[in-house]
Amino acid sequence: MKKNLQIAVLGGRIESEDILKAAEETGRLIAERGAVLVCGGMGGVMEAACKGAKSAGGLTVGILPVIDADLGNQYLDVVIPTGMGDARNAMILNSVQGAIAVGGKYGTLSEIAYALQRNLPIASLHSWDVDPSVFQAQTARDAVDFIFTKIESKD
Repeated sequence: MKKNLQIAVLGGRIESEDILKAAEETGRLIAERGAVLVCGGMGGVMEAACKGAKSAGGLTVGILPVIDADLGNQYLDVVIPTGMGDARNAMILNSVQGAIAVGGKYGTLSEIAYALQRNLPIASLHSWDVDPSVFQAQTARDAVDFIFTKIESKD
């Protein structure tokens, strides 16, 4: 496996309990595999994924759309406030080797587009189905396994 492996978890701020549980499991599984979780650092899917990663002893990084670092979620280890709004989505996808979208709306769709432009492996869990190269996962484990398999096959 690559050193310093970083995986993004993408998703919305306002989601159902089922989506938040899937995000938390996704974060936990990423951390259990030894990768750093990178996200937008706010609430909803981002917070749930970070909570899951922290429960497994993982490292979390939030690239915030706002300038106030205190607005990041409570499970972040590294907070990068940008003041860039949704433009920070490009920074998230430029910082990782793969991404998993969990739920989400148009902001998540833009992040998926950045991942596709970079030819990153991307899995969708209850999220957008916009391109044949986006793996449609049924479970968090499916999504995480897909991402790690794709990254490891590039090594």
